[in-house]
Amino acid sequence: MTSTEETPPLRPTRQRIAVAEAMASVEDFRSAREIHELLGERGEAVGLATVYRTLQRLAEAGEIDMLRSEDGEAIYRRCSGTHHHHLVCRDCGRTVEVEGPAVERWTTAIAEQHGFAAVSHTLEIFGTCPGCSAARS
Repeated sequence: MTSTEETPPLRPTRQRIAVAEAMASVEDFRSAREIHELLGERGEAVGLATVYRTLQRLAEAGEIDMLRSEDGEAIYRRCSGTHHHHLVCRDCGRTVEVEGPAVERWTTAIAEQHGFAAVSHTLEIFGTCPGCSAARS
């Protein structure tokens, strides 16, 4: 497959459907291991390697978002279909989708300044949510 070809859609196997349903049932970002554990709790027999591959393919297809936690682990969440960024709580993992028009303007300007085209970007902002901040006080 060349880099210009799209990834073919996933064949809807029982395991892939179970992973997609698990992702739809959670609101925060989860690692592949956490999704694997959730599937086990539900009585779904899905191998960890299958969970990793399925999450990667769903992210490539734009069906879920993938970001890297502060420690570098890939974490996943079903998100809205529009371009957005995330505020992520370091303590509880709570995530808020945010738009960033200033970021979009800056990205376009800096790319044009350096002659880049077809630019994409991600932005994750890590901090402590109000609930976790209050619990610390």
